[in-house]
Amino acid sequence: MTIQHIKRAQNTPVTGEDDTRKLVQDMLREIEQGGEARVKEYARELDGWEQDIVVSREQINAAGASLSAQTREDIEFSHARVKRFAEAQLASMGEFETELSPGLFAGQRLIAVNTAGCYVPGGRYAHIASAIMSITTAKVAGVRHIVACSPAHKDRGVHPAILYAADLAGADTILALGGVQGVAAMAFGHFTGHAADILVGPGNRFVAEAKRILYGRVGIDLFAGPTEILVVADHSADPELVASDLVGQAEHGPDSPAWLVTTSAALAKKVMELMPAYIERLPQPNRSTTETSWRDYGEVVVVESAEEAVRVSNEYAPEHLEVHCENLDWWLRHLSNYGSLFLGEETTVAYGDKCSGTNHILPTKGAARYTGGLSVGKFIKVLTWQRMTEGANREVGAVTARISRAEGMHGHALTGDDRLAKYFPGEKFDLGH
Repeated sequence: MTIQHIKRAQNTPVTGEDDTRKLVQDMLREIEQGGEARVKEYARELDGWEQDIVVSREQINAAGASLSAQTREDIEFSHARVKRFAEAQLASMGEFETELSPGLFAGQRLIAVNTAGCYVPGGRYAHIASAIMSITTAKVAGVRHIVACSPAHKDRGVHPAILYAADLAGADTILALGGVQGVAAMAFGHFTGHAADILVGPGNRFVAEAKRILYGRVGIDLFAGPTEILVVADHSADPELVASDLVGQAEHGPDSPAWLVTTSAALAKKVMELMPAYIERLPQPNRSTTETSWRDYGEVVVVESAEEAVRVSNEYAPEHLEVHCENLDWWLRHLSNYGSLFLGEETTVAYGDKCSGTNHILPTKGAARYTGGLSVGKFIKVLTWQRMTEGANREVGAVTARISRAEGMHGHALTGDDRLAKYFPGEKFDLGH
């Protein structure tokens, strides 16, 4: 087994995490105590926004009208595919009832949460697709009330394309709020009267920390960090497309990892040669951001075999995983740790990020070892129920009593004893005395 790092990252996805916990804790406490007034103060202090927090129907309509017909069509294209994929996810889930033993019936119900809070980033980039990904999925799941929030910029307000996308996707209320104050407003039900049961959507480190602190009090989609890409490539890969895709994701931020794992040393060398020129194609400030990301977080690893590539990839457990190799079905069968998988050069992370249908809210920092990304199931509670006949108590009651007494839980045992005494008077049972 030979693994050679042609380029090793200076940093890892967890490098440089500032201790933002106290700041965010203080903000959340102030907002919970100070209510909507404190939220408005933060909106004014941090975003320069002094107008209404709740976006009106007139503003939403005006935002849509301000967009070109092509932009609206593109948003509708993305929404249609994300919605169709979410509907297929919902169809794959199901309720059931089964008889576990004579007279003992149990089942499963699928019930959507009442309120979802969907955060849509709008700082460095206007994340139009994030509105589609989170809100559409919640809507398909059957969430009764969907609150979306996105940063407002001084007199410009929320980006018009985000407003159009959020409204199209099914948001019931849109708040002109970003950052911790936006997350807090949704969690506490400010401006809407609907406190979120779950908070979803990507965001910066302050947004991520706010969700982490609130987790337990509300549900969250996942603990998100800087976006990641790993490309697995063999000798058949096109180095230009590999370089293009690595640059495309590194553009997200100066701490976005971009990794290449390949069985071809020649390909690794060629991609390394191409990267500076492909970064140079970007305008500023994207170019500087990508240069920093590739310098500090980029890695190129050469392995001897496809099996080694799988092992390395599964160890990284990347958010986005592209496979530029022959025999794609083999890779589909053997790769297991990733947020979303892109098979073949014909597809790319950007397609999934923007419009092809799968969700782009995905696990980072190795979390793909134990979870997938945002799906219809995140908004649905899988609830169990049971009922049984008197006759079924003969077995279940006696076994429950004996296990309970073995555990020392005599109150539990007596609930079984009492039913056996009621349903089968005069009959003797081994109750574990």
